[in-house]
Amino acid sequence: MTTYACPKGHVSATDDFCDTCGARMSGAAPAAPATAGAPAGPACPHCGAPRAGSGRFCEDCGFDHHTGKIPALGGSGEPAPAWTATITADREYFEANAIEGVDFPAETRTRTITLPSPQARIGRHSTSKGTSPEIDLADDDPGVSHAHALLTLSVDGVWLLTDLGSTNGTYVNDEQKPLAAGHSRGLADGDRVHVGAWTTITLHAPA
Repeated sequence: MTTYACPKGHVSATDDFCDTCGARMSGAAPAAPATAGAPAGPACPHCGAPRAGSGRFCEDCGFDHHTGKIPALGGSGEPAPAWTATITADREYFEANAIEGVDFPAETRTRTITLPSPQARIGRHSTSKGTSPEIDLADDDPGVSHAHALLTLSVDGVWLLTDLGSTNGTYVNDEQKPLAAGHSRGLADGDRVHVGAWTTITLHAPA
């Protein structure tokens, strides 16, 4: 199978957008044969999954490497009211941060999902990459990385947003600077998370 060299250094099976980070592949040339990758990070002490860089939360089980705890719902035995998120193609965000050579889609969709606890990964599904995010934007936005960002429900009941080293960044509301990779940010009702070329995810607290 022919692969292509991503401008960020990844090897992609597609020549339009990198299927690892979502970067645009302008005139990408076939890549050289892949070599053995770097060794995985230390295993999560809770589930054994390799740790992604210095990220605070385990991408598999949500383990908090800073506190040593697993995010959990209240201890009464009753499920806590669920938060929801509305996912939409945001023309205003796209026009403010337009990526050269990428056009806003002619047809868009808006959907609302229930946020699964203790975590919801934001990214793009890929069988070859082994990514299967809870918020899957594979059919929505090519500018989203496969493992783009992570929403984690903290022990205090607050949703925390963490960028997972995405190519195009993760932004909150109207802030001009993206989140630093691996750093977490608490979110409140109505906060907007911007990812990719045009996607906005708005969080809604339980009624």
